[in-house]
Amino acid sequence: MGQTAAVSAFLWITVVSLAVWCWLAFGQGFFWRTDVRLPPRREPDEWPSVCVVVPARDEAAVLPASLPSLLAQDYPGWAEVFLVDDGSTDGTGELARELSRRHGGLPLTVGSPGEPPAGWTGKLWAVRYGIGLARARDPAYLLLTDADIAHAPDSLRELVAAARTGGFDVVSQMARLRVASLWERLVVPAFVYFFAQLYPFRWIGRKGARTAAAAGGCVLLRTAMADKARVPESIRHAVIDDVALARVVKGSGGHVWLGLADHVDSVRPYPRLGDLWRMVSRSAYAQLRHNPLLLLGTVAGLALVYLVPPAAVVVGAAGGDAATTLLGASAWAVLSGTYVPMLRYYRQPLWLAPLLPFTAFLYLLMTVDSAVQHYRGRGAAWKGRTYARPDAVPDEG
Repeated sequence: MGQTAAVSAFLWITVVSLAVWCWLAFGQGFFWRTDVRLPPRREPDEWPSVCVVVPARDEAAVLPASLPSLLAQDYPGWAEVFLVDDGSTDGTGELARELSRRHGGLPLTVGSPGEPPAGWTGKLWAVRYGIGLARARDPAYLLLTDADIAHAPDSLRELVAAARTGGFDVVSQMARLRVASLWERLVVPAFVYFFAQLYPFRWIGRKGARTAAAAGGCVLLRTAMADKARVPESIRHAVIDDVALARVVKGSGGHVWLGLADHVDSVRPYPRLGDLWRMVSRSAYAQLRHNPLLLLGTVAGLALVYLVPPAAVVVGAAGGDAATTLLGASAWAVLSGTYVPMLRYYRQPLWLAPLLPFTAFLYLLMTVDSAVQHYRGRGAAWKGRTYARPDAVPDEG
């Protein structure tokens, strides 16, 4: 009797999992589609001025592949690059100057803000310093881009044209991350897939919609809106600064757009699982607002949505339960099918699609590890800095 009840309970859990997947496939903003690219745009009659702000901490390994692409921007208006050397110990600042001398192109200014004060993350303190330098030029737009991001020659032109045509205060592109090693193939496309599931791109671009997000590697921000939303002061302690920026802009009445990039690429390698683990776990619990209930809900949700379908196939087949097997296989097929467009976008083999539950299990472990590190008092760590728990960060008003 007990075994029968357990099988029956698992059958109903599988039914719920399949129902959730049917809703996710059609009711979550078609998050799995990869056709949200730069919106229709036309060239403005007069090109506005732009300052590019690049926060950089110990980025000498990636700068030769990224900075020249910014300096080589084919932009019809006035533009200048400000690289902020955020306490680097590997010669990042001097290398940036050497690359500018060697490649020419847009003018480059390199500055250093010193260590961030209490209440600021290092990156946002560097961004604040860079924006301060840029304000002397009175630019109409700010392009905030990471030091590992390589841009096609027309990237800035296309971003500005999209912003002007659509009346957007923020135009952000999710850079195509590097996918070369085995672990990158398994984890990186899923990272973008999960992000889109949390923040469906179609919803972000709608005026009046509450969903807000951006991708920190490539954010074109209208300077007037930065002033109105008090960026970056209003988000100075945010570890997930791109999402925080989009939220304050939307909260200030701004119009935000986010989509996938065609010619904006991250050159930073994550060859080992440990590299990817640190990338995800450093901010995963911050994404959950350091809330234990949200953590439990996330773990339960990941298990229901991603782990139950393959488990149902195994349990059903082992127990001769055709209904459980069929329902589990159906849910597994739906989740695999929604992953196929992302694999195509990353030019990866489609046989990786059925392995998404395994990758989801890795993300579950990374999220739990992020919470464990938080409660051990280690906070979010990145580039040699560890940020305190939010309740330990003073509010500077």
